[in-house]
Amino acid sequence: MLNTPLGGSVQILDVNGNVEVDLDLVEHHHGGPDGDASKYGDAVPTFHGLSRAGDVVGTIIEGGYCTKQEFDSFAEKGISFEGSIVLCRYGGNFRGLKVKGAQEAGAAGVLIFSDVNDDGTVTEANGYAAYPLGPARNPNSVQRGGVQFVSMYPGDPTTPGYPSYENSTRTEGENIPAIPSLPLSWNNAKILFRTLNGSDSLYGKRVRLFNNVNTTVTPIWNTLAVIPGHITDEVVVIGNHRDAWVLGATDPISGMVSVQELVRGLGHLLKKGWKPLRTILIASWDAEEHGLIGSTEWGEDFTEWIHEHVVAYLNLDSSASGSRLRFSASPLLAHLIRRTAEELPHPVDKDRALWDATTDDGTLFGINGTVNLQSVAIKAMELSAVDGVGVTPLGSGSDYTVFLQRIGVPSTNGGFGSTFHDPVYHYHSVFDTERWQELYGDPGFHRHIAVTKHLGLQALRISGSVVLPLNTTHYTTELKGYLSRVEQLSSEASLDISFSKLRKSIQSLHKASLSLDHEKEKAEKSLRRTMEKWHKKQEKRRRQLRRKLRKVICRVRSGLGDGWKCKEWSPVAREDRELFMIAAHIGFEGDVEPGNFLFGGSEFPWKKVRKAVKRIQEVNKKLIAFERGFISKGGIKDREWFKHLGVAPGKWLGYGATTFPALTEAITFERNATLAKHESERLIELFDRLSDVISA
Repeated sequence: MLNTPLGGSVQILDVNGNVEVDLDLVEHHHGGPDGDASKYGDAVPTFHGLSRAGDVVGTIIEGGYCTKQEFDSFAEKGISFEGSIVLCRYGGNFRGLKVKGAQEAGAAGVLIFSDVNDDGTVTEANGYAAYPLGPARNPNSVQRGGVQFVSMYPGDPTTPGYPSYENSTRTEGENIPAIPSLPLSWNNAKILFRTLNGSDSLYGKRVRLFNNVNTTVTPIWNTLAVIPGHITDEVVVIGNHRDAWVLGATDPISGMVSVQELVRGLGHLLKKGWKPLRTILIASWDAEEHGLIGSTEWGEDFTEWIHEHVVAYLNLDSSASGSRLRFSASPLLAHLIRRTAEELPHPVDKDRALWDATTDDGTLFGINGTVNLQSVAIKAMELSAVDGVGVTPLGSGSDYTVFLQRIGVPSTNGGFGSTFHDPVYHYHSVFDTERWQELYGDPGFHRHIAVTKHLGLQALRISGSVVLPLNTTHYTTELKGYLSRVEQLSSEASLDISFSKLRKSIQSLHKASLSLDHEKEKAEKSLRRTMEKWHKKQEKRRRQLRRKLRKVICRVRSGLGDGWKCKEWSPVAREDRELFMIAAHIGFEGDVEPGNFLFGGSEFPWKKVRKAVKRIQEVNKKLIAFERGFISKGGIKDREWFKHLGVAPGKWLGYGATTFPALTEAITFERNATLAKHESERLIELFDRLSDVISA
């Protein structure tokens, strides 16, 4: 179930209800060298995906960022939003939750604008020309986007928790707005601010918001491709979405071309005879921008298969929109992300590693270099969630959501983003063009290439490592940090709750994980020793055979009198990699026979190898079970679609993550000690069960 725009308008009315000002909602180019922005300025009218149609009139109330905290603060001050149209700034939380907050406060409609004051130092006021003549924001730019309440549940709103087919039973949809909304440019927002200025002729005038959309059930297409591995029942998924609001040079095309280049690289390896140890699935998701629909419906359709087979999901939304590299992931994959990034070169500085780009900043400081303090506070909140490795937990906003937070598949997401001192990225705007990308986003496409290499290296490590590179001990360390934050929140809420049993349970899980680390090392060493012993024995035989052959060849050539001189033979040592991968495969297929392989026949140590591989299989099952272990049957209170009790999108954040979400929300929103104790007990039961699983 999707919607498309049929027309919208925002008008300021005089006291008689006549139109005094009719805002121009088109993203006008007004000259300059970007022909695409000019040509397609109104190709997709400014609207919100899954927004409610409506025609409402009310006075404007400025809502700031329209966060939950701000609406609560307004209520405490006795400010009523009843029948009003709320003017919200983008930033701080997901746009759909701005609409939800306004709706619950009694508002009639919502207008969301991009504020140039949140653009850091790269503004016209600070000496920079607006795009397309310079790096500052074009004041006519508009951020489109979905307004689904993504922290309730993603996907088709009318089929929550089950796949959306043409004949599926449908609900009304509980995660979509009941009031209309539209996105606005900075130029239009400035006009509306005049209705709030006591000295302006527009002061106190009412505003009409009209939104007309066509809502219909329509087909979408997910495109998938598979590279079968030696192990067919363990699968690594690489995903990117392909639907764009307008041109989408950054989102999603930059991510798409990086994934396509990765596919080309894998194709090159296949032509060279390579085959992955584990199967690789590459997915291109449709309808992501409306609410993660393509990936969510696929995940809801194939939940059991994903649960049984998918060992990791690697997501790429956008490759490059600025200078700083950012990563989010399950703690299981945090070390892999950092380690692989440290092994690759920085895209524009040969003396540094790719990982060093996580601290890069822009170079545009302008006349005074000052930054809006509210914007700084929002960024600081995001950075506070970074773990000890330098990776943040996953909230929502992209296609990893169904994999991680409903099924329990460890997932990643990352790419280069803009900072306060980079050229302004026109998110979901017609100005997200190829010219902007080439001139400002990633000149030379060096960051695109770096992201491709990094994603490819992660995929090869996960698909090719005999023991899955999942770090359970780092996860348990992070759990201790999650609990410390909960204890702080509980203290601030003056709730008398003891978390000593929960801390003890986490500590037991930590100990079990350390034992699993030891078992991982022993299992891999066992297989490696077996293969090395056989390898040395084979090399000795090969050398003896080569010497005999060499002597025969020398005698024959010397007898021919052609000047041939016998030299010492220097055998080329076979790399362990191929043998190691094939040996790891032994035992996964029941019909393998020694004669199928041309290295040793019946003398190959099949019994020892099968025993070692069986041991590795058991270890990998435990590693896969770890993230799955956070999935609860009941899910999170009031948003049961989300099953993961370790992390979820913040109830009033959307993009950002909340750790121990059910427990945290029992404290922060419910302020209910009894409920918090219940959620603590659920976590204790979960961790104790998980300890048993990985210790078995």
